[in-house]
Amino acid sequence: MVKPIIELPISKKPTDMELKKLKEYFKEMPVEEILSGLKFARNRWSAKDAGTLKVGRKSIIKKEVHSVTIEQAQWRLKNWKMMIANYRRRGYSYPTISRIKKILVQKSKKKSK
Repeated sequence: MVKPIIELPISKKPTDMELKKLKEYFKEMPVEEILSGLKFARNRWSAKDAGTLKVGRKSIIKKEVHSVTIEQAQWRLKNWKMMIANYRRRGYSYPTISRIKKILVQKSKKKSK
């Protein structure tokens, strides 16, 4: 059986290790899977290049609860419906919002020093 050979123009010369990895991927994986992975990588790269790449859930949660005081956490929990509306307006998912609430509950129960 003759193995097909693909020639591709690329932006820079790959290192020996990168070339080895590429050969390994093409040898082990079906072409459809490689194409779907490349499509994902290209979309992510385009979003990153355009500055529209959304940050991950962990960093969103850290940003929301990092410097919240006990009083602020309690206020946010008392006005939770309004907070949910604000979070949804910002595009946060319900799992992210529930994780924020979980940390706010923990912070609100701590005793002030």
